[in-house]
Amino acid sequence: MQLVNYVQNLSTSLFSLLTTEVSFIPTAISLSFSPVRLISLVIWIYLCLYLIQHVQFSPLVPERYKFIAYVITLLTGPLLLLILFILDTAKKSRKSNKNVFETIVQQLKNTIIKIRSRSYINRKDDTAIKLLDSSGRNINEIYGHGDHKRQDSHILSLTEKIIDEALERRASDILIDPKDESTYKIRLRIDGVLRTVQKLKTETCKAVVNSIKAVSSMDISEKRRPQDGAFSAKKAGRTASFRVASAGVINGEKLSIRILNQNASTFTLTDVGLTKKQYSLIQSAINKPSGMILLCGPTGSGKTTTMYAMLNEIDRFTRNVITVEDPIEAVLPTASQIEINPKADITFAKTLRSVLRQDPDVICVGEIRDEETAEIALRAAQTGHLVLATIHCDSNKAALIRLMDLGISPLLISSGLNLLLSQRLVRRLCEYCKEPATLNQNLILDFQKIGLDHTNIFRATGCRKCEGTGYFGRTAVCDVLAVTEQLKADITDSKVPITELKTDGKIKIKSKLRKEGFKKVAIGITSLEELKRVIG
Repeated sequence: MQLVNYVQNLSTSLFSLLTTEVSFIPTAISLSFSPVRLISLVIWIYLCLYLIQHVQFSPLVPERYKFIAYVITLLTGPLLLLILFILDTAKKSRKSNKNVFETIVQQLKNTIIKIRSRSYINRKDDTAIKLLDSSGRNINEIYGHGDHKRQDSHILSLTEKIIDEALERRASDILIDPKDESTYKIRLRIDGVLRTVQKLKTETCKAVVNSIKAVSSMDISEKRRPQDGAFSAKKAGRTASFRVASAGVINGEKLSIRILNQNASTFTLTDVGLTKKQYSLIQSAINKPSGMILLCGPTGSGKTTTMYAMLNEIDRFTRNVITVEDPIEAVLPTASQIEINPKADITFAKTLRSVLRQDPDVICVGEIRDEETAEIALRAAQTGHLVLATIHCDSNKAALIRLMDLGISPLLISSGLNLLLSQRLVRRLCEYCKEPATLNQNLILDFQKIGLDHTNIFRATGCRKCEGTGYFGRTAVCDVLAVTEQLKADITDSKVPITELKTDGKIKIKSKLRKEGFKKVAIGITSLEELKRVIG
């Protein structure tokens, strides 16, 4: 019992002692320790160390006084830099005959430009765009391995931004041309229509033009004579190729940049916008071992893209495919691609002759421009080769006229040609904002005459998705003509002159482009206004 009392008394004494000690601790801490003071001290130390770095690279502090400035900054913080800034501002103000306020504003502007330049350089990662010349050199290396001035850095940044914006907005061309003596316009051709996206001062835009010419391996000093060049751009693992053409114009120099279609290597006939009947005709022609498929249309009508789509339908593992292009727009795996270079005397005709000695199954001719190229291509189509070629003209009938006008015999044309395809590109209506169109009675009758439903016709309105245009993307309107035995017989008839071809004579080939366009309108793909703009 005594032992129990003893333990109880001891426990009570220890508890009272601990209570006394604990109550004493906060008092002791509050007298010798303050968290706010400690945090303030840490912040001050880090601020001083940060400012020392600025002192190290500051032109305001002479090199021999750097160590003293470090010590003073470590003790006084921003006070030294503030004093030096005031003294430097007063000195510059006195030299430039400006007041102190104007000098401070100018210095702040220079500081902002410097910060932007540094932040841009720091952002150079895999997501940033890089412009490369034909040898793979970066545009910064061309301008002196990164030792260029801040102004040069700003121009290079602006150049890359223009190219990047064009790629992001799906542009096919970039036009940089002078509006007047003091202003340049930058326009993008998006879905076949030009849009002005920016206006720059002449001095700034001339520097941008020079940077593009430099990366395109063009002569910067030459401003009057036309020049051609090329460069590429890399961004996020993707590569885009560009063709550049310059010309001297009133008020300066104009630059045209064509963005080559990099998606052509994966494009198929189902992406073109063909009808089932047209698809069947083209497939039948592609599967033949010989003959020529001739694609017609004006510049920018998508002939090359359709030709790539046909090549993608061919089994290139079992057939030897050789292309002759100017330039090569996309890389086709397992195909041999040759680029034309007139300066090196590598022409279409000479290359085609050499290609015929390389055991080809399929020959692709980028463009028929002269009699020699046309004759070699058609003879190759006669001798067991499948030939795909393009020619600049309005319609299938115009293609026959053009070949005869080049001096090709009707017999060679009829025996070589298998299929003619003419096409145009029309803009697709934006799926997010298109609205039903209201038609007048005459238009309703027109649709009824050709057997098309007029109840599913839409018009363009415009939204943020399509940038207010009402259209997004393009599709092809095609007129496919199979060269039948009857048509071959009509072509070989020596009594049929070119003048009769131009009229509705014996060879009656009517263009179906307008009718095919109306079909696109009737199913709500495009609008009547767009069809009228492109086809008429």
